[in-house]
Amino acid sequence: MNYNTKTTAWRRAALHLSLAGALTLGAAPWAPVGAGQFNLPDMGDSSDALISSGAEIRLGRAFMRHVRATLPVSDDPLITAYLESLGNELVAADKSAKGSFDFFLIDQPVVNAFAGPGGHVGIYAGLILAAQSEDELAAVIAHEIAHITQHHLMRGYEDQSKFNIPTMALMIAAAILATQAGSGDAGMAALAGIQAAAIQRQINVIREDEKEADRIGIATLANARRDPYAMAAFFERLSKTSRLYENNAPEFLRTHPVNSNRIGDALGRAAEYGVRQRPDSLRFLLARARLREASYDRPEKSLAAFKASLREGRFSNESAERYGYTLALLRSGQLDEAKAEASRLLAGQPSLAEFIVLDARIDLKQGRTDAALAHLREAVGLYPGNWPLRVAYAEALTSAGQPRKAMEQLKAVAAVRPGNAMVLDLLGQVAIKSGDKGASLRYRAEKLYAEGDLEPAIKQLEFALRQRDLDYYEAAQIQVLLESWKEEERAQKKRGRDPFGLNAAGAADGPKTLIDIRRGAK
Repeated sequence: MNYNTKTTAWRRAALHLSLAGALTLGAAPWAPVGAGQFNLPDMGDSSDALISSGAEIRLGRAFMRHVRATLPVSDDPLITAYLESLGNELVAADKSAKGSFDFFLIDQPVVNAFAGPGGHVGIYAGLILAAQSEDELAAVIAHEIAHITQHHLMRGYEDQSKFNIPTMALMIAAAILATQAGSGDAGMAALAGIQAAAIQRQINVIREDEKEADRIGIATLANARRDPYAMAAFFERLSKTSRLYENNAPEFLRTHPVNSNRIGDALGRAAEYGVRQRPDSLRFLLARARLREASYDRPEKSLAAFKASLREGRFSNESAERYGYTLALLRSGQLDEAKAEASRLLAGQPSLAEFIVLDARIDLKQGRTDAALAHLREAVGLYPGNWPLRVAYAEALTSAGQPRKAMEQLKAVAAVRPGNAMVLDLLGQVAIKSGDKGASLRYRAEKLYAEGDLEPAIKQLEFALRQRDLDYYEAAQIQVLLESWKEEERAQKKRGRDPFGLNAAGAADGPKTLIDIRRGAK
């Protein structure tokens, strides 16, 4: 299994957003005017009473179901791990951040990002490539985190409380559809049924929320010892280059309206902290090289581009550039040359997961399975908390015909990443190869649940219970999980027109995955 970002996504046309584009979640369209300009103590707000944490998690799950159905979410472990590392660094620096956050990659050449309910932050591949420094990327992510910490979406629900929940769900779906390449008409059609006056009111409050998110995001950058001027620099560069786009301005400018006043405010805020620059991390540069290589539809184009940049010295970091070049060599089938480059990279950075995984992939392609397994086994032993290494080791074990050992590695990943759809999908696949149909159905059920598909998840668990090879302990676990999910389904049906329970007290959620059950969750 290869988790390189899909190159087909890069051939899609740039997004064309109009009114629907102004409603994307990155702009927090439902938020009323906040107290952005005052550094007041956090006294909470009425949105905290409107929706329980459990209800927001359910809404977030439904949100991600729509995102995965309409946008190319990438499951590349290395880039996902990098985004999580950067995102969590910024969450730790945001004094108002509470709860868990989920940072994920959208595999499209779009310069944008968005925040959704439940702490979900989507970052487009195009944004990573457009950022000229890691601090610029961090500035946008900090901005999106601020939308979440300031409850813009939930305060916006309070503002729209006169609408029923199906209408709100329609607005969310329309916003997502409007940001998908080729689906602008679908988004506009969905919006056609929503009251025009309400839409206009939402548009009118976007700028206030953006200003508040800028203010808090800049403070977060400074607390993380990153350059607070990076946000204004990114805004200004996009604004200048947008003249070249005419009617096809970068999506960031459509969903995050930028003008001279906003840039000036950002500069003024940054001046309060002063310049705090630091070098870009190698992981940031490697992520960019990985995405650049994947952006070429044919490997010969990628090879030519990286060869030229290396020959002419057009790079900020030679290791990152050679990493992209080695990926291009691998994709083009030039395995001996790729192995030589990977060996040089490893000699310089032997502990870096990106280089270890790349070298092992080349070994597997060359038929040197034992060497790949040995290297990955040693790396996992040295760095047991590095989940991309464990995933790569599990994939190598599967290729070597050792699915049961692969399952052990993936279970270790699932223990620290419960409810991760990609890991659950891999577990289901290795369970099939190991001949455990019951486990395969169970993991498929958990994957469906993680993606928000409760009803089909329940059916998969019911199928799993019918398997004859299921032992008593495993059957008991599945039964407890099934009862929990059925109780959740009954509660949803009881709520009727309020499927996410936004107006309910929001009883504490029961165990949701087998990981929870094994931990003794009640």
